[in-house]
Amino acid sequence: MSTAARGRRRRHTDGGHESEERWLLTYADMITLLLALFVVLFAISSVNVSKVKMLQQSLREAFSGKVMNGGEAIMETGNSVSVRALQTQPRIVPNTPSLGQPTGAAAQAALAARREEDELQQLKRQLDAFAASHGFKAQVETVVTQRGLVVRLLTDNVLFDSGLADLKGQGLPLLSEVGTLLGVDRIHPIVVEGHTDDVPISTAKFASNWELSTARSAAVVRWLIGRSVPARRFSAAGYADLHPLASNGTDAGRARNRRVEIVLQRIHNLPGDTTP
Repeated sequence: MSTAARGRRRRHTDGGHESEERWLLTYADMITLLLALFVVLFAISSVNVSKVKMLQQSLREAFSGKVMNGGEAIMETGNSVSVRALQTQPRIVPNTPSLGQPTGAAAQAALAARREEDELQQLKRQLDAFAASHGFKAQVETVVTQRGLVVRLLTDNVLFDSGLADLKGQGLPLLSEVGTLLGVDRIHPIVVEGHTDDVPISTAKFASNWELSTARSAAVVRWLIGRSVPARRFSAAGYADLHPLASNGTDAGRARNRRVEIVLQRIHNLPGDTTP
C-alpha cells in the first residue's frame, strides 16, 4: 500500500472514533445541569438559622408578658408548652374609657346627684339645729332617703289636736322655718303626707282616718303656700294608718305614727338607684 493510501485510511479511521464519543459531551452537559438544579433546590430548602433564632426570640418576648401582661403567658420550653400567670408585673391600661365607667352624660348626672345630696344634707342640718334650739327636737325628725329629704312632724300637741285638722299656733314657728328653707330651694317638688294611727275615727267632719290624714296634709300645704312657696311645687296625700313607723300596740307607738311628713323630692337619682 502506498503512502498516500495509508494516510487516507488513517484520516477515515480517526473521524469515526470522534463521532462515536460525541454522546459523552451531551451526557456531561446533562450531569452538569442536574448538579446545578440540585444546588439550587438545596439552597432554597436550607434554613437561615440566625433568622429562625431571631423569630423565636421575638415570639418568646411577645408571649412572655413584655408586650402585654396581666393575663397568662405562653413560654416555649423544649418540646413542651407551659402556662404561667403574670401577677407580679404592673398592668399597662390604655387611656380609654372602660365598660361601666361613667362618661359624658352619665358622669354629669352622677355629679348632679352628689351636689343634690350635699344640698339635702345641708337643709337637714339647718332644720335639726332650729328644732333643737326652739324646743321641737322631740317632735321633729329629719332623714335623707332615696326619696329625698323627709321632715317628720309629730302632730300630737304640736300641729293638731286629737281628731282635728286645724293648725295649732304653737306649731306655726316650726312650719315657718320649714317654709323658709323650702323657699330657698326653687326646683324640687314637695309632697306633704298625712299619717294616723290605727284607732278608728268617725265624726261629723271626718268619716275615717283617710279623711283626717288627707285634711291634715292639705292644711299644711295651704299654710306653706301662703308663705311664698309656689303652689306648683306641692302635692298632698293622705295614707291613714297604712305606713306606721312604730307599733300601734302602745301609746308611744301610736303617737309616733300620728304625723305629717314633708318630703323634698330628689330630681337626680343616686348612683346605683333604679327606683323610678
